[in-house]
Amino acid sequence: MIYSKYLTIDAYLDQKGIKYQRVGKELITHCPFNNCDHDSRGSEAHFYVNVETSQYQCKKCGEEGNLITLMKLFGDETDKEPKVTKSVKKPSFTPELVEKCHAALPDRIRQYLKNERGLTDELISTYKIGYGTFYGQPWITFPIKLRSGDYAFFKLRQDPANGSDKITYPANPKGEDGPGAQLYDWDLLAADATSPVVVCEGELDRLLLLAKGIVAVTSTHGVSTFKKEWVADFAKRERVHVCFDNDDAGRKNARKVAQMLHEGGVQQVFVVNLPEKVGNKGDVTDYFIKHGGTVEDLLGKYASPYPEPFDASKFKPLNSDDLLKILGLTIKRDEQNKLASFLCQLSAYTEDSQFNISFNAPSSTGKSFIPTEIAKLFPEEDVMEIGYCSPTAFFHEAGDYVKETNTYIVDLSHKIIIFVDMPHQELLARLRPLLSHDKKIIESKITDKNQQGGIRTKTVLIIGYPSVTFCTAGLAIDEQEATRFFLLSPEITQEKLREGIEAVIRREADGSGYKAWLEKDPERALLKERIRAIKSENISSIDIGNVDSIKKLLLGKDRKLKPRNQRDAKRLLSLVKAFAVLNVWYRERRGQTLVASEEDVAGAIALWEQISVSQELNLPPYVYNIYVDIVLEAWKDKSGGLEAEFGGRIGLTYQEVLDKHYAVHGRPLDSTKFRQMIVPMLETAGLITREKSPNDARMWLIYPVVTDSIVDAMPDEGSNNSVEDLGVDSDFDPADYREYE
Repeated sequence: MIYSKYLTIDAYLDQKGIKYQRVGKELITHCPFNNCDHDSRGSEAHFYVNVETSQYQCKKCGEEGNLITLMKLFGDETDKEPKVTKSVKKPSFTPELVEKCHAALPDRIRQYLKNERGLTDELISTYKIGYGTFYGQPWITFPIKLRSGDYAFFKLRQDPANGSDKITYPANPKGEDGPGAQLYDWDLLAADATSPVVVCEGELDRLLLLAKGIVAVTSTHGVSTFKKEWVADFAKRERVHVCFDNDDAGRKNARKVAQMLHEGGVQQVFVVNLPEKVGNKGDVTDYFIKHGGTVEDLLGKYASPYPEPFDASKFKPLNSDDLLKILGLTIKRDEQNKLASFLCQLSAYTEDSQFNISFNAPSSTGKSFIPTEIAKLFPEEDVMEIGYCSPTAFFHEAGDYVKETNTYIVDLSHKIIIFVDMPHQELLARLRPLLSHDKKIIESKITDKNQQGGIRTKTVLIIGYPSVTFCTAGLAIDEQEATRFFLLSPEITQEKLREGIEAVIRREADGSGYKAWLEKDPERALLKERIRAIKSENISSIDIGNVDSIKKLLLGKDRKLKPRNQRDAKRLLSLVKAFAVLNVWYRERRGQTLVASEEDVAGAIALWEQISVSQELNLPPYVYNIYVDIVLEAWKDKSGGLEAEFGGRIGLTYQEVLDKHYAVHGRPLDSTKFRQMIVPMLETAGLITREKSPNDARMWLIYPVVTDSIVDAMPDEGSNNSVEDLGVDSDFDPADYREYE
């Protein structure tokens, strides 16, 4: 064999009969050097090959090289080794290859397709189903066409004797390096433009539906890859059913596709919910082959119209107390946090009044639990729960690639996004204009590596607005982010922890019983239905009839205003609008505009008064509570009262604060985090000053102070907030305080 620039390393391994496993861009097989894999067990192997660069390395013996050196090992002739290694063009995918594989279909595979998958000989022939060896293994081949009618790639399904894996050949990424996901198949959809159609999950399910006389199509790259641009191909149809697998991903994405079809003009859209008898992860094939289901039941009994019809008369007016009672079934205490979180997520269904929340607190305090538990009340297709990710990963995963314009489209409109761990800071920076609602369509540039290792720039169009919740164990927050979020922290009182532990025991000791109890609660079930009904209202705009009390709250008492107060005002108004949306059927309508009532304004102000102090200080409540419950109390214990603050010159050592924390909470406060994060944050907020001890220059002393921020945040008479809530002794008038320097 002679080296050719068109020879790829995986093709060479295939020709040599070397079996391997493909994991992403790497091939893994036994090392051909030094017999170092002689003691490997089962599928264990240590020889890793990069399919793009043709370079290899044995993780055991350390041998390295590329296709040239590998060919030399096997005694094959080679040309002069290239100066640089780069990806090589794969052989084209041809109709001849399709026919060759179709002709090679073994009779046992044909019988499998007929007996266990419900296909017919006619379908097998029409769609050229075949059999071949790719990537060192045998596969059933399903040739996939482009819209133009040209063959593009094989969708491969593993020989059932070996497993059930599904991949493509040639390697067919969903982005700019390949044709991407296709409808299987375009021909049928174009030829039969009027009859009802089923959008299903998987090529074999789709072929089985054809065998049952049902027009059906599927996306070739999985349940989540149905593209918005395909909706136009369905727009002329009077009726479309969406039937995905009976698992969480299937149910979530079925409603997502149904929503796209409905918004795209399809007159009747139905979501098919497969019956429980097919089991978790059951599919169309299980329904027909294993359980003898009928077409009539599939498209009738188990099909629900989308959007769902709602009887608004069953929904009664809800106030904060009613809502907190329902949320309290699963979230103990944390009244203001769960109310704010619910309203934040509900605000996703407004046109431009969404707001954002940042939960900042140490680990295991429940900061992720609150928003994710509330999200269970909302339609699954609207919720995105994301762990740590980089900007490039976020835009690639959340976006659809448009090859014609070389652009990623990331549509976050009316989405509920929960970052369960603080994402990359650069991602926050890129989302800032979206979070502050500066523009609804934002163009962003990202860079990543191409197959040759170079850098390329991509354009991303981010469409908003979503409601966003960030959950992080980090306490420090950039000022630019702080002004775009409500800053919240879960309660960590002994009472809350005790009730939380009892709830965990109940939930984990009898999971099925707990779930059944929760699902049977009529008020919770009605709230979930209420949320879906609110979504279907498609509220375009919300006005606020009387803003006098809001002006008094934000502008009264001759308070000194800060630039961030402009955004505070917008967030407070968003709270009002969220309350109005909650009771949309009981609010005045002016055409397409909803009008918030006095009750909505009062509810928003009551919540704002409970959380506004932390917002004013740019501090997470967790940090502010350390000042109130620990620093001030320790200082009072030492000084004998707040009166001595300006005359006593009594300071606290760090250790005294740490000791007080342990005495109050029964657990230590990390001394490094206290010194390096909490103390600087309190100092920046103006709540403390620091001086070197006059007796020991190595020791810092902390002096609590009352700043203008505290004075501005003092509640009016009759407010729900007490003076004690602000960390100031009720025996003293705040007007008497002056900042100590």
